[in-house]
Amino acid sequence: MAVSVQVDAFDIGAELGEMRKDTRAGALVNFTGIVRGGDDLVALELEHYPAMTKSALEAIEAEARARWDLIDTRIIHRVGRLALGEEIMMVAVSAPHRADAFQAAEFMMDFLKSRAPFWKKEHFKSGTQWVDAKDSDEGALRRW
Repeated sequence: MAVSVQVDAFDIGAELGEMRKDTRAGALVNFTGIVRGGDDLVALELEHYPAMTKSALEAIEAEARARWDLIDTRIIHRVGRLALGEEIMMVAVSAPHRADAFQAAEFMMDFLKSRAPFWKKEHFKSGTQWVDAKDSDEGALRRW
């Protein structure tokens, strides 16, 4: 169980390797978000309010643990300026069985996208713009 909000890059393999050490797990699900290019995007910048952000992520993780039979979880979310191709965040879940691992990972991702207090600014060759919330992200919460 780990929640981290950080500027520095993280090692996906090392994080998953730590989670694999518990032999009770029969499933390990990972999602990694990456800064994608397009429309002359050159970077993505994420801002947050530290005291609020970590507690919000911990609440999302705690809710997943209450709903599913999980062995371990990781939420890592980066802040600051990120270049194209860099990892933004990672959610990983280990569980005795795959259904719980997949569902918990999807739940955490859906809530991270819509409820985690991050503000995103896109940097283009021609200027910057803040990223608006998407209706589809809110809609994804209805299934939970």
